[in-house]
Amino acid sequence: MAKLTPMMQQYKEIKERYKDCILFFRLGDFYEMFFEDAEIASKQLEIALTARDCGLEERAPMCGVPYHAAHSYLAKLISRGYKVAICEQMEDPAQAKGLVKRDVVRVVTPGTVIDPDMLEAKKNNYLMCIYCRQTYFGIAVVDITTGEFFTTQITWGSSMRKLLDETARFMPSEIIANKEFVMKPEYKSFFEDYLGIRTSVLPDQVFDPAFCEQKILSLFEDNPLKDLELARCATGALLDYIESTQKVDLKHIESIQDYKIEQYMIIDSASRRNLEITETMREGKKKGALLWVLDKTTTAMGGRLLRRWLEQPLLDADEIQMRLDAVEELKDGFMVRNELMDLLRGVYDIERLAGKLVFGNVNARDLISLKLSLSKLPYIKEMVSGLKNGLNGTMAERLDLLEDIAGLIEKAIADDPPLSVKEGGIIKEGYDEEVNRLRKAATEGKNWIAELEARERARTGIKSLKIRYNDNFGYYIEVTKPNIPQVPDDYVRKQTLVNSERFTFDPLVELEKTILGAEKRVVQLEYELFCQVRDTVSVHVRRLKVTAHCIAELDALCSLAEVADRNNYVKPKVYEGGIIEIKEGRHPVVEKTLAENPFVPNDTWLDTEDNRISIITGPNMAGKSTYMRQVALMVLMAQAGSFVPAAYARIGMVDRIFTRVGASDDLASGQSTFMVEMSEMANILSNATPRSLLILDEIGRGTSTHDGLSIAWAVIEYINDRARLGTRTLFATHYHELTELEDRLHGIKNYCVSVRKRGDDIIFLRKITRGGADRSYGVEVAKLAGIPDAVIQRAKIILEELEEADINKNPRRKTAKPVEGQLDLFASSSLTKAEHEVLDELRSLDPSLLTPLDALNKLYNLQQKLK
Repeated sequence: MAKLTPMMQQYKEIKERYKDCILFFRLGDFYEMFFEDAEIASKQLEIALTARDCGLEERAPMCGVPYHAAHSYLAKLISRGYKVAICEQMEDPAQAKGLVKRDVVRVVTPGTVIDPDMLEAKKNNYLMCIYCRQTYFGIAVVDITTGEFFTTQITWGSSMRKLLDETARFMPSEIIANKEFVMKPEYKSFFEDYLGIRTSVLPDQVFDPAFCEQKILSLFEDNPLKDLELARCATGALLDYIESTQKVDLKHIESIQDYKIEQYMIIDSASRRNLEITETMREGKKKGALLWVLDKTTTAMGGRLLRRWLEQPLLDADEIQMRLDAVEELKDGFMVRNELMDLLRGVYDIERLAGKLVFGNVNARDLISLKLSLSKLPYIKEMVSGLKNGLNGTMAERLDLLEDIAGLIEKAIADDPPLSVKEGGIIKEGYDEEVNRLRKAATEGKNWIAELEARERARTGIKSLKIRYNDNFGYYIEVTKPNIPQVPDDYVRKQTLVNSERFTFDPLVELEKTILGAEKRVVQLEYELFCQVRDTVSVHVRRLKVTAHCIAELDALCSLAEVADRNNYVKPKVYEGGIIEIKEGRHPVVEKTLAENPFVPNDTWLDTEDNRISIITGPNMAGKSTYMRQVALMVLMAQAGSFVPAAYARIGMVDRIFTRVGASDDLASGQSTFMVEMSEMANILSNATPRSLLILDEIGRGTSTHDGLSIAWAVIEYINDRARLGTRTLFATHYHELTELEDRLHGIKNYCVSVRKRGDDIIFLRKITRGGADRSYGVEVAKLAGIPDAVIQRAKIILEELEEADINKNPRRKTAKPVEGQLDLFASSSLTKAEHEVLDELRSLDPSLLTPLDALNKLYNLQQKLK
């Protein structure tokens, strides 16, 4: 019976341990894949599928990728959701006895990618672990390239919804979880369909509390999660997953930051999408999002930190003030800011370089990048030492210059080393005597042989003496037969030929040892010295990370200051009160995208007393949504520590921002537009607080007019009720009937977007003014959108007919029939001009504003006009 060859048996044994991965099996200069892996990879990577004899009757399907170009193929597989196990040769094939030992050195998954070419520089690559126990959750999140580790737990309220929102905040590349989590009915619709993130299930034993306790204690002297069992289980399982896939010491994970969701402003997943904080809603691109406007960072570290500030705005007024004061100082210090930004342009990604040091895949060019980055630190420190305000005040003190590390790299590593660390040329001349000697031997060996040959001719008097080389004997001295008597006693005969004899002697033997294999030995020695330097630097990872965070912070602050200075932003006053006051506020993104027309600024006043809810009416395209979003974005910016696009801003602290803007059918879960809208509205009403900010656009439009109006009316009443919510709210609507609420309920004010009508056309003035809109101008907007004129004209006729029939629009059309014998004053067609004037004046009166004496006087005046 046929059986597998020894090499294929080795392959099968390793593959059995990594069944869920595509195995990259190292054979010489290629990573080969066999059997099912080869069939999958050939299709996904669009490479040729061949076959190889494996000892069985049928040849094994096979494909391969070059070792030196593997990362591009690896990136394709990872981006398509595959895991890849990298199996390397664990010994030199030339020295191996029998089959070369091979083993998996690491497993690459979407959340464990460490190759910079496969990652977005200014975005963290998070791996998340979720531990579910009934209705509660533990969460652990790590970016293994930077060592940042966060954990929390959810044990209250709508926990699955909160889990979804927290996942949307981190947007991990990969989720791992226990089986109970993926069995939740909401899992597929929330995580796979809505967020587009698939989850790998880990065995239950890795979530065992005792097992997780030991995992944490193996990394830290003390367990920081003693009283947080759910978070502890998620953390332990995540640490175990990283260890089993990366197979390295996780020393760059120096701390686990446990936090509470309520520590930062809560922005639910729908609001993050609607506000387009870090990416646009439709295309998922950075351009057109808030981050696109604010990110002028010059380092990858600063870009990632700025993104994190926007994703989790602060709730501590003192912390916010520290950022704002620092931004203000840099904004006002134009020369200092410009010089700092120039210096920061020369700083590489120290955070991820530190991660590469830990994983052992740093190369000589990475160390040069680190050295060049560290060389900027003395100048940066000198610049920031003059800054005193906010976060800037402690910057110089926290900035470690790392001169010992920079000095070691400068002394040891060549200025322009090759990419590979196993090809030589990476150790600087003069660093190691043996390297210098071997290099000299490799490059000057022929000269040394020629010099020795000349000396021996002179010493022996044999002018035909030659030093030659062949593969069998190495270097040897060849002397012809007639000159044999002149051969000195220290020559040792090696071979006798017909016409000559071959000799060697001690100096030639020593020279041969030096020359032969010098190049190979110098390459090996250089690699050993490089590893020593790398390991020495990796001991100082903690110091590198502290300095990296200082640089990132400075870069993010400079970016916010630069944007504020360029775009005429103002420093907001953030305080613990309830008033949101904005004068001449602008939308930070929209104003940057307007090519010709200037952005029309608007004022805002919201509080928890008389101005809790602003009902905003006006036609589509007039700017209602832009106005509401700009208010939300300015609040978010202020609490993230940024200046805001306004002439003046006072922001009463907001604990949560909720938006309900637009909707679409969720066909995967069988939910209609209206159902999605109501589900999101239910989430808002259940989780908003009096300190929240609600942005609600067209509530109730997904159903019939009367149903929609009723729901919108009831929602406003509920939000306005201080015993229930009393939340600050911007509410845009086309239901003009809602404007009646201003007269009925305390705390509601009407606003509208100004429109100027010119003939059959309308002009949007984009200005928010007090009062309600008189109509929606839907037909006019349709005309602007390019609807055919025949449709527009027919729509006008139908609109007139509907308005004629609508008692709410024209109540005089359907008045009660007059009682027989009674004078119908309003229906008379024979009234005089004076009588018409009296009637007009009567219609304009508001009896509730008249005192009894005023009423008598008014009645007397009207009577006099009719005489």
